[in-house]
Amino acid sequence: VNLTVRRNGLLGILGPNGSGKSTLLRLLAGLTPPCGGSITLDDENVTNLNRIKLAQRLSVVPQETHLAFDYNVLEIVLMGRYPHLKNFEIEGPNDIAIARSALDITGTRDLEERAFTTLSGGEKQRVIIAAALAQLGVSGDRKELVFDHANEHQLLLLDEPTTSLDLRYQLEIASILHKLNSTKHLSIIVATHDLNLAAGLCRELVLLKNGHVIASGPTESVLEPKTIEDLYDTEVEIKRHVTTGRLMVVPIRQRKKN
Repeated sequence: VNLTVRRNGLLGILGPNGSGKSTLLRLLAGLTPPCGGSITLDDENVTNLNRIKLAQRLSVVPQETHLAFDYNVLEIVLMGRYPHLKNFEIEGPNDIAIARSALDITGTRDLEERAFTTLSGGEKQRVIIAAALAQLGVSGDRKELVFDHANEHQLLLLDEPTTSLDLRYQLEIASILHKLNSTKHLSIIVATHDLNLAAGLCRELVLLKNGHVIASGPTESVLEPKTIEDLYDTEVEIKRHVTTGRLMVVPIRQRKKN
């Protein structure tokens, strides 16, 4: 695997079950050391970076979040501030302001006193994204969440962010990610099974199969019927949606094996 994520990039990782998408995200996040080669962030090897400093520059939204205790929403988002606290330091007004700004960005501010376990799947996912943003953020002049792009490359990694969500929440998550990239200039990597989410959201794609990259590049050049058929062993039709103008992938039938 050989790939580059540019500053302010929005990259989608696609592939069938077991292709290595989640493993690749763990490698990029420094959670799993590579067997060979290297992973660098601004020319620094990720495995050599101080874990606290790395956590201030890179955050991960997992497929599922399971909690040991019944925290409320604000408490969950404040956990993202941990890498910014000194030993035995507790969150202060600045951290709370950043957490609430992250809740505003994800449209979950009105949920801050709710127990996390009482939320719907879409609400939980937006709250976890807010926690990841609070982890990366620093405070601006008006105590709102900003990102330190001038000095360091910061990345948000998401593993199947729309799995099991209904259409409304899928659109909300996609809208949040698009806005974070376009207005906050946050670099984003999304591993997903949803071809149409990737087609409408990502500017670049990496296609994985059996742990190997079979295609990568701009979304419009990678989303070709033959390439997608080779990836999923399924015949597809790719066309442009009349209303949105986005590429749309329509599965037709399983490809017959020789």
